[in-house]
Amino acid sequence: MRTIITLFFCLIAVISSANPIDNLLERIDKGASKKFKTELIQSPTDFFELSQEGNRIVIKGNTWVNIAVGLNWYLKYYAGIHLTWNNMNTHLPASLPRVTSPERHATDLKLRYDFNYCTFSYSMAFWDWKRWQTEIDWMALHGVNLPLAIVGEEVAWRNMLLKLGYTKEEIGKFIAGPAFLAWWEMNNLEGWGGPLPDSWYNQQEALQKKILKRMHEYGMQPVLPGFCGMMPHDAKAKLGLNVTDGGIWNGYTRPANLSPTDAHSDKIADLYYAELTNLYGKANYYSMDPFHETNDDEAIDYSKAGRKVMEAMKRVNPNATWVIQGWTENPRPQMIKNMKNGDLLVLDLFSECRPMFGIPSIWKREKGYEQHDWLFCMLENFGANVGLHGRMDLLLHNFYSTKQSSPNTQHLKGIGFTMEGSENNPVMFELMSEPPCARSARKKIGLKGM
Repeated sequence: MRTIITLFFCLIAVISSANPIDNLLERIDKGASKKFKTELIQSPTDFFELSQEGNRIVIKGNTWVNIAVGLNWYLKYYAGIHLTWNNMNTHLPASLPRVTSPERHATDLKLRYDFNYCTFSYSMAFWDWKRWQTEIDWMALHGVNLPLAIVGEEVAWRNMLLKLGYTKEEIGKFIAGPAFLAWWEMNNLEGWGGPLPDSWYNQQEALQKKILKRMHEYGMQPVLPGFCGMMPHDAKAKLGLNVTDGGIWNGYTRPANLSPTDAHSDKIADLYYAELTNLYGKANYYSMDPFHETNDDEAIDYSKAGRKVMEAMKRVNPNATWVIQGWTENPRPQMIKNMKNGDLLVLDLFSECRPMFGIPSIWKREKGYEQHDWLFCMLENFGANVGLHGRMDLLLHNFYSTKQSSPNTQHLKGIGFTMEGSENNPVMFELMSEPPCARSARKKIGLKGM
């Protein structure tokens, strides 16, 4: 009997902890979860619905993230409360404003991405779990279900390179320091700001596991860092690999690019993914940006290189999707032209100002990204420079004109926040988060003083 009672209370504990929105509400305001009722409903449609049940606000949705979006909508438009990077806590009134009639919002834009590689160095290089927990809550409230998750990538690289015969000292000269990891991860530089101590690797591995656990609790799909052929610039001398010289990027020595025809290319890619999977598990989305901010190189067969990147990812998860940034020359048409729809997701990184598919004089791609799915993204700032600015009208114009009439509309699958710096200009991010769940296009946009 005692065993049955113990199991019963354990089951109750599991059920009560399985609702991440209750936990979110408690972090926003202690005791707030008692004022809301949430219902997770199976549906192929992304939606949230607000209604009233007695003194409690009812929020329904088909995912926990969509329910969080519904919570944020209620707080903004019923309670007059904005939760932003400036403050993610509030004191709710004892009696909440009532939802007098049910309000439902649905969207066909199922993917909402977050982060630029640069964000992880400009803003997040030294974040701890407490700060990350707050960020993941912000993400849920703003609809993010596809976050880039590259904390601790360097641990997988260290483990792989050790198995390939590199020494700790040599690895320290390859992997960059915390404030420069983003540009190392984008194949732009080596070693700058390093070497990293063992304590850093241990800390970031533990942090990434907490981050991924919380993302999964919300039902998010973390985008893990994949393998795109990057190798230390001395890989030819050290390992006898067939690599192309990465050259110089803004004065920094770039990593080398592993040739897709090298006999060891599959083995090395598989070793990387084995180390990554052993640390953080498998993913349905992997981010790779080969040839980022480089000029075309006649020595590189871009079609073969792209095929190798795709094949290596598919050996880990046959259903995985490659996520790539649409930035300057990337993704090169010759690299992706023979890939099938659904295998690649392109982040149109600067859609609010310089859409790749739009302005004829700037980065024009007349056929968009051809057969590939893509996301309308807002970059908003460079270098994490802080300011209260933004073309709100242009952001909405570009989004709605693309969604309603562009030849690329059929492959538009969602939106993305691709800012170089976080904790910045909350008005623009509030605006960007709303089009997926708005019932109609805004006719006017402006700010009202208090």
